[in-house]
Parts: sequence; structure tokens; C-alpha cells
Amino acid sequence: MQYYSTNHISPKVSFKEATIQGQAPDKGLYFPERIPALPRGFIENIGQYSNEEIAYQVIAPYVGNTIPENELRRIVNETVNFDIPLVKVTEDIYSLELYHGPTLAFKDIGARFMSRCLGYFVKDLQKKITVLVATSGDTGGAVANGFYNVDGVDVVILYPSGKVSSVQEKQLTTLGKNIHALEVAGTFDDCQQMVKQVFTDEELNEKLFLTSANSINVARWLPQQFYYFFAYKQWLSSLLGNGGNPPVIAVPSGNFGNICAGILAHVSGLPVQHFIAACNANDVVPAFMQTEKYEPKKAVATISNAMDVGNPSNFVRILEIFDNQFVSLEKVMSSCSITDNETRATLQSVYQNNHYLLDPHGAVGYLALQRYLQQHPLKKGMLLETAHPVKFYDVVEPVIGESVPIPGSIQHQLRLAKKSTKINANAEALKAFLSAM
Repeated sequence: MQYYSTNHISPKVSFKEATIQGQAPDKGLYFPERIPALPRGFIENIGQYSNEEIAYQVIAPYVGNTIPENELRRIVNETVNFDIPLVKVTEDIYSLELYHGPTLAFKDIGARFMSRCLGYFVKDLQKKITVLVATSGDTGGAVANGFYNVDGVDVVILYPSGKVSSVQEKQLTTLGKNIHALEVAGTFDDCQQMVKQVFTDEELNEKLFLTSANSINVARWLPQQFYYFFAYKQWLSSLLGNGGNPPVIAVPSGNFGNICAGILAHVSGLPVQHFIAACNANDVVPAFMQTEKYEPKKAVATISNAMDVGNPSNFVRILEIFDNQFVSLEKVMSSCSITDNETRATLQSVYQNNHYLLDPHGAVGYLALQRYLQQHPLKKGMLLETAHPVKFYDVVEPVIGESVPIPGSIQHQLRLAKKSTKINANAEALKAFLSAM
């Protein structure tokens, strides 16, 4: 499998090269030259396969011969070794809980897979790799956990000061060793732009071996397909009495890597009736779906902060899947914007009426799905519950009037001291930090 740049200038590369480089030299994102079609029998008999085998079959064509089968199976097994349950909330709505991994967020899958792939690739390199990542919340913690103590890799995480939850901040600032947290006086879009600018700085790249751990990296983005297949396996089991019709899937969306991976899985053969890109007040894509005009905006702060993105990087990949044909895209995906007040009201009503606790991002997905199903009453669907509610306890607890229990897996980390370096929101500040490392 070869990967080309979405800007169509840089040469094609292998999965190994795309993983190590992160972003293409022409500033485009790497995209597979073909989307593999899974055998029909695989989908029809998906209930007979383990999650480990499903994940291996999905990712193997993308990896090609860059990682031996036994090593890739080890990487996959370590990536998916926690529960990803599909939980019934109402007769028509299910929740895919993606928060049972080590950092309580869906990004554990991509970060664990990428860290292990990169660890395999760099063991023969003579130069230490520096992984740069911009985070609006959960990416930072997942990447920090995934790369912690990995030999030959330094990790530098940029996050917007005051715009991530207190739990998220602890998860990305308390590990130390090879993990370095930069607290940026700006927005997530500023952090993302700083990373992109540094990647194209020739002088710095002569001194350092830089790569990205954001979802622009194929090794972070592609494995997010896994849990869509796991969900479908459980969906068939849960809905056998209802004819087993494919689900509508609502995905809380910020940088659009997660829903892009789901659409990729669908094109590969995964049955899905429709995707909903559920956004907060950052409504660039909902506006695009109405006007066909893509107009990035400055991100605004919301209570679903991980989706506070004004120029989602991965949307270009979604357009690539559909050859930039809007008519084809709108048949598969719609998008909507949910306000903070609507998010709070949904959190409260679902908890009171259905005894199910959502996080703010899941609440955005729930309401978007609920509205879609009201307009399509014969359909059923699922939302992706992307993070544990405790990560946003300062938002959730005032809404439900109760404390959110803290999972034992993070109690120790919350007591640790924060270690971060404050920098200004410009590429020169980042370049100075990296040069001094």
C-alpha cells in the first residue's frame, strides 16, 4: 500500500514512511492510494471473529509489508486489549463506550497503535524522533500515555491554556521523562498551526527528526476504524430481533479524524445507514453541508472543548474519499451544530430519564442522533461516547447535581503535580523550545 499527499505534489510513500513523516512535505495529508474492500464473508460472519482478528484484518492491507505479520498482530492485540461495549440507552439509541482504555478516551486506540508502530520503526534509526502533537483535550493524554518511556522518542504536546478540562490537563502534564507539555497562550487552532509551521521549517528539520501524533498521521487515524467494526458485531447481536438493519451513527466531531475513519470503514464494506457529524458551536462543517462553501473560522470555546476546532484538518480526507463530489458526500453524511445549553439539557434529561450518564461530547452526539431519528422514525442508531464523564466533571456535576465517581485508574494521576512550560502562540516560540531540548 502506497500513500499520496492530498496536495498531490509530494511523492508516494509506504505506511512506514507516512508514519515517520507524519505530514507530507507539500503540507498535505497522506491518503491511501486505494481503499481495500473487505471480503463479503468477513462482514456476514463478523460475529465469529475476535476483536483482535477483526482489527488485524482491517489494518493489514494499509500496513502492507512494512511490519511482519507476527509483529503487527502483537501491536493490534496490545491496542485493543480493553472493553468497547455497545450499551442500550433507549429502544432506538445505543452508546458505543470508547472510554474504557487507560486514559478514558477514544483516542487510546489510535495513540496505542501509533506508538507501537513508531517504536517498531525507529529501533533501527540512529536519530531520536521528536513527536509533536497539538491537543484540544483528549489527544494529549492518550499520546502521553501511549509513548511514555518509549525508547528513542521524545513527545512534545501543545495545548491551549485554560481550554482543556482539569482532568485532561493532569493526564498530559504529569508524566514527565520523555513527555513534554507546552501550555500555549491561544486556541487549539493556534497549536495546530504552530505544529504545521514547524514541520515545514527546513533549518529545524535538519537538526531534529520530527513527526506528528495528531490524527493527521495515518498510524493515528486508520486504527480508529476498529471500533466501528466492533460496534457492528455487537449491533447485530443486540438487534437480531429487529432484522439487523445497519445503524445510523452519530459521531461527536472536532478535527473530523474519527468520523473520517468511520466513513473509510463504510467504504471498505461496513454496513452503515448514515453518518451524522455532530458538532458544537464550531459549525464550519455544518455550514459547508448547507452552502457547499468551506470557510474556516476562529474556534470558540464550548463545554465540549475537545471539539473546539475552527479548521478541521481531516475534513480534506473526507472530501478525498468522495473525490470532492458533494452529491456523493451528502448521501452518506449530514452534520449539525448543538449549543452548550442544548448539551446541558441533554445531559440532564438522559441521566434523569434513562439513567445513563453522558459526557458533554456524547451529549452533542446523542441530541444530533435523536433529532435525526425523529425525522426517520423507522431507523435506529448509536452515538460514539468518546470520553468518560469524569474528564469533564466540572461541567457534568453541576448539571446532574451529583458527583461523578473517579475511576481508580486515574486517581493517583490526579494527585500529581502539573509540569508544563508556558509559551506564546507562535511558531518561533515552539521552534525555540525544540532547539533547546
